[in-house]
Amino acid sequence: MTTQKPNRKEQILGTLAHMLETSPGQRITTKNLAAELGVSEAALYRHFPSKARMFEGLIEFTEEAVLTRINQVMEVEKDTLVRCEMMLRVVLTFIERNPGITRILTGDALMGEHERLRSRVQNLFTKIESNLKQALRERRLRENVQSRLDEAVLANLLMAYADGKIAQFVRSEFKQTPTSEFDAQWQTIAHQLL
Repeated sequence: MTTQKPNRKEQILGTLAHMLETSPGQRITTKNLAAELGVSEAALYRHFPSKARMFEGLIEFTEEAVLTRINQVMEVEKDTLVRCEMMLRVVLTFIERNPGITRILTGDALMGEHERLRSRVQNLFTKIESNLKQALRERRLRENVQSRLDEAVLANLLMAYADGKIAQFVRSEFKQTPTSEFDAQWQTIAHQLL
């Protein structure tokens, strides 16, 4: 029987995410990461040419996980309110389960890092907001329901809500979970805005 060798890239990314979670407010260096893994810095660079590429790996993981799930929601669910609720829940649940990555998404861990990382995070949030906007526009077309607010304004408001929950999670050092009170808050949002 052969034992499968652990994927070193995944191990590096997992350890980086864990360090981001357990060391809030601290800058993670490749030296610290290598020590945590029990390898040399050169060993890290065999898998990733830079720390920025490691951060990109975590951003790619986030894009894949969140956007794939949101696309599934858009394909399967046709009710607009349920779609929007489920999309926000996907984002907030992912954040809650991956606190270290949350520091990247808020920009907290990207201070002093390459600008392309912040742009990539911004693009992720833009794609999420675009999906919300699409769901709201389809509501007007399919259900012939006009929202009180323009779909773009409403989608931006829903993203601002999610951003606020994410920021609270980071500020509370991951104690105030993003999904806490979500059900009650969503009922109010849906009733008042949609």
